[in-house]
Amino acid sequence: MAYQFRFQKIMDVKENEKEKSLAEYNQSVNDFENVANKLYDSLKQKEVIEENTLSRLANGMSVQEIRHNQQFVSNLEKTIAHYQNLVLLTRNRMNEKQVKLMQYNIEVKKYEKLKQKQHENYLFEMKHLESKHMDDLAIQSYMYRRN
Repeated sequence: MAYQFRFQKIMDVKENEKEKSLAEYNQSVNDFENVANKLYDSLKQKEVIEENTLSRLANGMSVQEIRHNQQFVSNLEKTIAHYQNLVLLTRNRMNEKQVKLMQYNIEVKKYEKLKQKQHENYLFEMKHLESKHMDDLAIQSYMYRRN
């Protein structure tokens, strides 16, 4: 008689949900990293442009170039603000996915613990039955030798 966990199908479903949640979490981490990298690139680009503008201003720069650089920096600031909002949204989404993953992980661990305890009880019962069977055999053998 082999051990069969009563809630194996439920445990399998919970494990599948956990794996799906893990995949969603990993995707949200990738999304967050991509948006954060775009924000970093935009900030770096703004810094480089401002440094170049300052060095060119020291050497002399036309009014048209100054306006052009100001317009470009203004557009970059709008892009940076957009990416900052996206970073906040993707971070929140990533945190939600992490909480959901932790909940699924806890559920799976509960079922694993339940399975372990039930298996230990099963083994104890099997040893008890085997011991009882051996006692019965010993009594029968003793009675047979006595007669």
